[in-house]
Amino acid sequence: MHVVDSEVIGALGPDGYLINIARGSVVDEQALVAALLAGELAGAGLDVYADEPKVPQDLLAMENVVLLPHLGSGTIETRAAMAELTLANLAQYAADGTLVTPVF
Repeated sequence: MHVVDSEVIGALGPDGYLINIARGSVVDEQALVAALLAGELAGAGLDVYADEPKVPQDLLAMENVVLLPHLGSGTIETRAAMAELTLANLAQYAADGTLVTPVF
């Protein structure tokens, strides 16, 4: 289930812009493309995609869409926090074989 579905996109209206730097799965990409093609949304700025790294061809062809290669988390603070978390996982695994952030 998408948090941003056709109803949410419709609420933005023809003057609205959708910006997504969270997760590709948050936005119903098919509904987004349909709204953009129908002129029901002014444009979009996307940093993430439902099927990364694949970007729908329709989005690539639109002049009212700005696409980036998943750079939203590329801040000094975020990268430092990611490095700290990696080190914390390594230290905890070495200590007791568990992880701070296990992946299941």
